[in-house]
Parts: sequence; structure tokens; C-alpha cells
Amino acid sequence: MFDWFQLAKEKEQKTIQIRRYLHQHPELSFEEHQTAAYIIDQLSKLNCEVQAPIARNGIIATFEGSGEGPTIALRADFDALPIEEETGLPFQSQNKGVMHACGHDGHTAILLTVAEIIDAHREYLKGNVVLVFQYGEEVMPGGAQEIIDTGCLRHVDRIYGNHLWSGYPTGTINSKPGAMMASPDEFNITIHGKGGHGAKPHETIDPVVVMAEFIMSAQKIVSRTIDPVKQAVITFGMIQAGNADNVIPNSAFCRGTVRTFDTEVQSHIIERIEKLLEGLAVANDITYDLDYIRGYLPVHNHGKSYEVVKQAANDMNLRFSESELMMIGEDFSHYQKVLPGAFFLTGCGNEQKGTTYPHHSPQFDVDESSFKYAVSEFMKILELESVIVR
Repeated sequence: MFDWFQLAKEKEQKTIQIRRYLHQHPELSFEEHQTAAYIIDQLSKLNCEVQAPIARNGIIATFEGSGEGPTIALRADFDALPIEEETGLPFQSQNKGVMHACGHDGHTAILLTVAEIIDAHREYLKGNVVLVFQYGEEVMPGGAQEIIDTGCLRHVDRIYGNHLWSGYPTGTINSKPGAMMASPDEFNITIHGKGGHGAKPHETIDPVVVMAEFIMSAQKIVSRTIDPVKQAVITFGMIQAGNADNVIPNSAFCRGTVRTFDTEVQSHIIERIEKLLEGLAVANDITYDLDYIRGYLPVHNHGKSYEVVKQAANDMNLRFSESELMMIGEDFSHYQKVLPGAFFLTGCGNEQKGTTYPHHSPQFDVDESSFKYAVSEFMKILELESVIVR
């Protein structure tokens, strides 16, 4: 038996060192050129085939075994967010207005450590391991689909991915069979009316009032037209109209998100939004622009792959629990569209260390002692998949 946890623990400081370097040098989605160069440099020290760039900034590292086992892919993302960091860490971001506020720096450090351990155990490699370092997860259309479209994963049998999660305590592995994360759609709506003086509303077509009516009516789509046992969320995150208290503007704008786990529910919501706007246009003599962007597919874990994740954690006596159903989105789902696979969350929340802030917060940080759990989980998955055999 391999003691993956002990091996991951022995490399813990190296993993932390890599993460801190990446944390200091974050780059926005689709602009991760220096990050990609750093990853390639780290991989060049190992005995693996490196392909880069894949699509835009993607990197594939392949460790070939004897060919007796399957080909398993492991994925990490490495883009950052347009957030000004407020952690006060000694290694905080050196790029103003850019921050690793979602743990992608940790994901990459974890997978680079996995690469080192695989390299050190090449004699036991029966199958092949494909490490996918992905750019652009945070911004649609995301990097996953672009990487898939290159055909570089056509020989892969299954894929696994990890996300550090501040909402779960350090030392835990969390996953869920079936649906796990939602499809995160976006919409932009502009209502065009007729502006005028605030004292003479009868001479105008007030787009603010129509927008308010639309927002209130849209809230009934979920509560009154969707089966209560099916989850969905409509949220309006931005409303803009006018710039004076006594002027009715010509137009009003809103932006929001729709979260669903079911494509039929997703299509229903889109249809209802369109019908609402059509009805308001007729009733109020307005025109409108609707830009609806379907987001990533829902993360949906395949049954056998989920069981491998669960068994891996249990075999190493890690604390495994079934994760809650989450309304967040993740483009790992696009890999699952073409390959069986599973996604798991590694808890990195520690109140004593101040690492329980939500993801995408300027105070977000991860408990670095969580890295060894993710590293060992990945390695145990490879063992259970008969890629590494003693």
C-alpha cells in the first residue's frame, strides 16, 4: 500500500511555496501568460510530455505508463479575479486590482505536487495520467470547452477535478452523486421608453416603472411556475437608470443571473422572461433588448467516479461527507459532458486562521494545511483507478 497522505505531507512546504508564488502573481482570465510559463517551467523538471499552449493558455502534461491501465485526467484551473486584495498577507497580490480570491492558486500548486509524486513513482505507472492545467474558468465561455475542442482529451477514459472550499472545514473531502453545481446563466435587459420631466410623467413612457414591474413579475417565475421540488434562482444584481431626481430617463437597464440544475427548467425560465417582456412591451408601448447567455452546464458527477472519490477518502481515513447542492457554477461540467468523471471539494475553512471568508471576497484566503488532503486524494484516486499499481 502507498501512504499517499504521508508523501503529500512531506511535500507540503513545496506545495505552499508554489501557491504563494502564484498568489503574488495573479492574472485575469484569458490573460494568464506568465502563470502558464511558470507552470511549464515547473513541469519541465519532470519526465513527462508537456503540450502548450492548448487552445489559448492551456497546458497538458502526460505521464505514460505501461499501457495496461486506463488513462485518467486530473484538472486544475489557474486564473484569478478582478478584485483588490484586502487580506494583508505577507505574500499578497503584487498586481493591483487582481487577486486569487477563489483558490485557483492552490489548485495549481496541488496538481504540480501530484505531478512530482507521479514522477517519483513512474515504475508503478500502469495507465496514463493526463494533467490538465486550465485557463479562464471564471469568465464565460470558459477555458474547458476550448480545451476539449482541440481533441487533446479524446483518449482519456475518466476525469477528476478538485476545488478548495472555505465553506467546509480543513481536513474534509466533500462530493455528491449526480447534480452538484448549477448552470450559471447571465442576462442583460434594456427597456427603452420615452424620457421627460419628472413633473410631467403623463408625457413620458417611464422605463423605470416598467423595469420595476418586470423585476417583480420575474420573481414569480420560480415561485409560481416551477415545480417546488426543482431548484432554480433568479437574481437581479444590477439596475441602472437616469442620473437626476427630476428627470425620467429614456431607458433602464438591469443585469442578473439564473441558476438551474435542469435544462428543461432553464429553457422554461428563458421562455417566461421573454413572454414577460413581450407583454410589457404591448401594455406599455416600450421596446426592449434582451441578451441572455446560457452559462456552463451543471456539474453532474457520474456514479462510479463519485464512488471512487468517496472510497479514496474513506480508505485514507479522511473525513468524507456528501456536499450540499450548490447554486454556483463551474466549467468542469463541460469535461463531464464528454467524459465520465467527478468533482470534489477539499475543505480549507479554518476560523482560527481566518480562512472562512466566502469565495470571491477581497478577504478570501485558504488554509494551506488543506493542500495535502487534496494531493493525497488525487493520488488515491489514481491507485483505485488502477493507474498506479504496486
